[in-house]
Amino acid sequence: MTVKIGKVERYINETLESKGAMLFSLIDPIDYKSEDGAVKSAAESVKGGADLVLIGGSIGVQGSILDNVTKRIRDSVDVPVVIFPGNIGTITVNSDALYFMSLLNSRNAYWITQAQMLAAPVIKKSGVEPLPVGYIVVHPGGTVGWIGDVNLIPREKPLLASSLAMAGEFLGNRMIITDTGSNPQLQKFGPVPNEMIRAVKSAISVPYVVAGGIRSIEQIRDVYSNGADIVQVGTVFEASATRKMATAFSNVAKEEGRKKLRV
Repeated sequence: MTVKIGKVERYINETLESKGAMLFSLIDPIDYKSEDGAVKSAAESVKGGADLVLIGGSIGVQGSILDNVTKRIRDSVDVPVVIFPGNIGTITVNSDALYFMSLLNSRNAYWITQAQMLAAPVIKKSGVEPLPVGYIVVHPGGTVGWIGDVNLIPREKPLLASSLAMAGEFLGNRMIITDTGSNPQLQKFGPVPNEMIRAVKSAISVPYVVAGGIRSIEQIRDVYSNGADIVQVGTVFEASATRKMATAFSNVAKEEGRKKLRV
């Protein structure tokens, strides 16, 4: 049985068809001094032009903090609010959808299928829309690389990433993400390399999300122009004037999206 396309997935597909590119804002509530700060950052990013808000993190984002922040953000924005889960506890009925992710290059079967097996009945009962996502972690990997026991994709091996992405699509994933991880101390490595982005984009037909290490206008423009359909940004929104940075990034998404539509 094929998982039916739900409201949020349809929104993503239709927005890409009409705009050519999207910007996702990632909020990790643990990284903010208060719930108020996380909610404000999410709202400011949407006012700046983010097309969707993701909520999640590798450690500690579950229970009451996840429920409260998700509900408050959902009440304050007019775009979908989607969970980016760190484990089976990162589920809340207050979201519109969640990434139903398989960590494709983990060494540990738990992160590929077992966590998904444990979460599936809960998700189905909750009514939250699952988005079938293949998740690929690229060097340096950050926190998710360590927690997910990841066999990191070397930055100089684009064929490994593109082949894994292709396998993810063949397995039924309807979105593919390549992510370098979120540890600010590792930002010197930068985003996923341009050659790798081009290779992955050429290998798949589903929406392609690039995440991690994106901190400047030049970097985000490169990521879009080399093939990303969606750019997922978190750390830079925490460390700067959120609406100003989101507006700048959103303007790049619109420009690069129009270029894609003209091709």
